[in-house]
Amino acid sequence: MSLSQTFQDVEEDGEKLMELINSSQLEKLEEVKVERQALDDKYQETKKAVTQIFKDMAQVEERAGQRLLDMEEKKQHRQKELEDLEEQLQRCTAKSQIMDSEIQFLQTELESVRNTERELETLQNEVDEDTTEVIPSAVYVAQVYYLITKIKWEYDTQPNILKGVHYGPDLATPINVDTSVRSRSDISDQLWDFVSTECVRD
Repeated sequence: MSLSQTFQDVEEDGEKLMELINSSQLEKLEEVKVERQALDDKYQETKKAVTQIFKDMAQVEERAGQRLLDMEEKKQHRQKELEDLEEQLQRCTAKSQIMDSEIQFLQTELESVRNTERELETLQNEVDEDTTEVIPSAVYVAQVYYLITKIKWEYDTQPNILKGVHYGPDLATPINVDTSVRSRSDISDQLWDFVSTECVRD
């Protein structure tokens, strides 16, 4: 029975009660009181049922709201994970591009070194073909000179610069002499100082 129907029954019973009071029919009044009590009981049951329905609806809405909040939180978490993955992808892409550039640079450098090596091989072949007895003699003299003095000279310096390294028993000493500001005897004395008497006797 709906709530509106219950109210309509109460109204009709009220009207009947007024008619009975006016007609002074006490027996019928007692019957109406019994019916009214029964109607009140039904009303209380209906009210209790409706109240329980409202409570159940409130609980359902609360659970639905909490579920919606949980889903929104998960959605934000997934969104954050997606943003982090996109950022990692961008970093990896940038790193990959840098590595590609480095690889390309190294390939270019390698090709340049290979070209230089081929040029040196060609030059060496030309030198070997044009070699005379003078060159081996000069190489032999240079080797003997190194064995005595332990000085290895650099030959691609300026004309007035003597540059090399003396390899002593304990350490290597660089040599850098400007012949335009020093006399030949001073330079000779400095160079002979590197030669030990033990080395000469050996």
